[in-house]
Amino acid sequence: MPSTSFSLATTPLRSGKLYRYNQGRTPPRASWPCRRSRRSSGGSTPSMSHAPSASLSRRHRTVRDALTTRALDALVITAPSNVLYLTNFTGSSAILVLAAGSLCFITDFRYVTAVSDMAGTAHQCPDLELVTVDGSYDATLARVLAAHPWKRIGFEAAHLTVARHHWLAATLAAGGSPAAELVATDGLVERARVRKDDHEIATLREAARRLSHVAAGIGALVRRGATERDVALEIDVRVRRAGFERSAFETIVASGPNGALPHAAPGGRAITEGDLVVLDFGGVYDSYCVDLTRTVSVGPASTRAREVYAAVREARARAVASVAPGRSRFEIDAAAREVLAGHGLGEAFGHGTGHGLGIDVHEDPRITRRRPDVDAGDEEVATGMVFTIEPGAYLPGWGGVRIEDDVLVTDEGVEVLTDVTTELIEI
Repeated sequence: MPSTSFSLATTPLRSGKLYRYNQGRTPPRASWPCRRSRRSSGGSTPSMSHAPSASLSRRHRTVRDALTTRALDALVITAPSNVLYLTNFTGSSAILVLAAGSLCFITDFRYVTAVSDMAGTAHQCPDLELVTVDGSYDATLARVLAAHPWKRIGFEAAHLTVARHHWLAATLAAGGSPAAELVATDGLVERARVRKDDHEIATLREAARRLSHVAAGIGALVRRGATERDVALEIDVRVRRAGFERSAFETIVASGPNGALPHAAPGGRAITEGDLVVLDFGGVYDSYCVDLTRTVSVGPASTRAREVYAAVREARARAVASVAPGRSRFEIDAAAREVLAGHGLGEAFGHGTGHGLGIDVHEDPRITRRRPDVDAGDEEVATGMVFTIEPGAYLPGWGGVRIEDDVLVTDEGVEVLTDVTTELIEI
């Protein structure tokens, strides 16, 4: 950081003014968050999502309340999903600094126009102060922090590297802010994301409707002689044609004995008569993820395959029926697990029954067995939560079965967002 004094005049984004800071001291290499750019499917502005401004304002208030509870003056947000949640920004690089009276957004030349173009629209991020950098994100961040009298500055411990933390602390101490304390935080924004608002629910409903349409014809893609990789590619094409930005994760096509691997990567194995084939795929629609799994039989299913499938189907139904506001997420998991144990498949189901959906394909709440060393509080599911129900049975050397749907917790109980038959399909 330069030894010269520095001051920051704050002007809201709506004025059209930008701020540019030159690089001073050299920060650590790879010093800003980076991911593949997300593109929205719902409009013409690249690098931006479409939550209404009013929704963004409510999200800001929720996180600011959390800062007050923790006695924090500001929070440095570097997790890309959290930046998106609070600003609508879907690009690959940005840092957000949220304080009681300000919202400073740091990004580079590639995204300045896209962010500026949101000004005056229904999706504008309220009171955003846009800062553009010449070379270094971290040097710019240090200058922004030094320009304010903040004493306790939170940072996302799960997303800021040790090297970046050390550099930032040393730079602030050397640059005129020796009293500033960097405070590690965990999940301040993520906890706000667990219960979806009206915009998020509408987006996830539409995404689930589109993914259900993809799934309805998926059996026709599972052809004898086709490789798992061939089928996965065709599923990915269908997902994109259904209006999704991209697949939410690497599509799983696990045939025959590969079905015993819950996260099998599609390979060169040719699909053959008598196989059970696990098909697990998802899509990102206007920045939100949905996820669905079905298992099909190539030709008439064997007696054993029918038995295992029926047990998993029953477990899925029991877990869905147990979803209600106020119900423990551990109880929902137990509902599925008890069914499978009753069919002698308890040891064949080793993962959790479900996971939250939203900007990330795996987020809270986690529908799983209680882990005494990890789980504390936040046991009950609540209205507005969206998560998967996906019990399975995996038998090494034989294969596996998984059935997955996406559900929304409502005041009345549960709404199944995905709408695809759970009957065993024989092709």
